[in-house]
Amino acid sequence: MALSGQRQGQQGTIRRRSRSGCRNCKLRKVKCDEGKPQCHRCRSYGVSCNFVSNIPDLQPIAADPGQSLMVQRPLSNAVWTADASASYQLNARCQDFVTRYLGRSLITPDDPNMIQVNRKLLELAFADPCLMHASLAVALTYDRHLNGSLGDRSTLEECYHWAQSTVLFNKRLGQPIAAKDKDAIWGTAAALLILTFASPEAYIPEQAWPLKSSDSDLSWLSMSKGKMSLWHMVNPLRPGSLFRVMAVTFAHMLSPLPEVGIDGIPKALATVCNLRDTSTAENNPYFHAAHAVSQVLDLSDSDVTMGPTQLFLRSIQGPFEELLRNKNPTALLLLYLWYRKVGRSIWWIELRARVECPSICLYLRLYHADNSAVQAFLPGGALAQVSPWSC
Repeated sequence: MALSGQRQGQQGTIRRRSRSGCRNCKLRKVKCDEGKPQCHRCRSYGVSCNFVSNIPDLQPIAADPGQSLMVQRPLSNAVWTADASASYQLNARCQDFVTRYLGRSLITPDDPNMIQVNRKLLELAFADPCLMHASLAVALTYDRHLNGSLGDRSTLEECYHWAQSTVLFNKRLGQPIAAKDKDAIWGTAAALLILTFASPEAYIPEQAWPLKSSDSDLSWLSMSKGKMSLWHMVNPLRPGSLFRVMAVTFAHMLSPLPEVGIDGIPKALATVCNLRDTSTAENNPYFHAAHAVSQVLDLSDSDVTMGPTQLFLRSIQGPFEELLRNKNPTALLLLYLWYRKVGRSIWWIELRARVECPSICLYLRLYHADNSAVQAFLPGGALAQVSPWSC
């Protein structure tokens, strides 16, 4: 390899490989014309050329300060998303995704309110590269969900758009938030949560949490908490917000859980959680999580929407969160039951549930085989229900 381009073969001179091309072209595996200060490949791709080390890889070209680009349609029929600080040219594949998913929901496909939100978000994305990158990453992930199977990893395109959105999002949060940016911020935060959920580090149960541990364990929980920390900052229910149509969903998501007792919790689940009529969140760490899980267990799959689903995520805090991180068997069982139920209805939760749900099952069988109350809920147990994932 080191001598290629310097030797001559029997058929004539071998073409000399570029030695000083930019890193972007090397990453994209295309020939760099070494034009300065911006090579032709980077200029047409919409990224800042990085012959020098202080320019990040695949960094979108910054727009002129004060310039506000909505949608540009040059003679080449290219479509751009841009704001005052960044821009990105959508290639034909990206434009196809925008066309394909405009007017439908990528979160819960049958929710009419989410379909309305999705349409407005995609329109907004043409003025917000951060949101556009996040939307494209979710669309690519959804396509993988529709066409793939267990073991399919995130594509390079997914990772690229996810990374670009994360970089721009972090920059955005480091600046004062204008009123016009609040919807895009909330929409991007929701998309990043979806991407985190839909991209488990392992793709077979034997290598997934809790059987195997890594620095990214429960990363989806940290992202969920981060999203909700923005609630008061952007207020999705404020007048003029495109998310106001989701008021019922948000009300369900933020509804108070019971303060005492076990009403609504199946008897067997109350027993394994050591819950009684006098139990509260103060004297039992499983109290809120058990109530939250119980609210979805008896729902039909079509009724498992974002409102009741989010209740359980809200309950993962304090002592219960610590128990879950420490792989407490009862805490793991509650997460297992939640995965098993909502993963059948929420596609981006399914992508993680179909790996971690059987991993939890295997972990409980391996390390807590003597806990008959927990084992009864697992496949083959007296209290098991039909699950799309076996262990």
